[in-house]
Amino acid sequence: MMTISSRAAATALASLLLMSPVFAQTTAPTTPAPAAKAAPMAPAEKKAAKPRTAASLECSKEADTKGVHGKERKKLMSECKKAAADKAK
Repeated sequence: MMTISSRAAATALASLLLMSPVFAQTTAPTTPAPAAKAAPMAPAEKKAAKPRTAASLECSKEADTKGVHGKERKKLMSECKKAAADKAK
């Protein structure tokens, strides 16, 4: 037979085991998260803000067909846009 003190000890042990997940949870931080600041726009979003001109689109297609990337593409796009602006004048 179990005595009252051993039943109380068993109950206390069982409640501690059942309550341990509750004690393991962390509390919410009291300071605001850094995400609360205004998030900077991604580079793709900044570029999408301006509508692209027809000349820019044509130059981009030309660069795609030639398969140029990086600095070479930037140089080709610049030259192409200048040539398109000269043609328009």
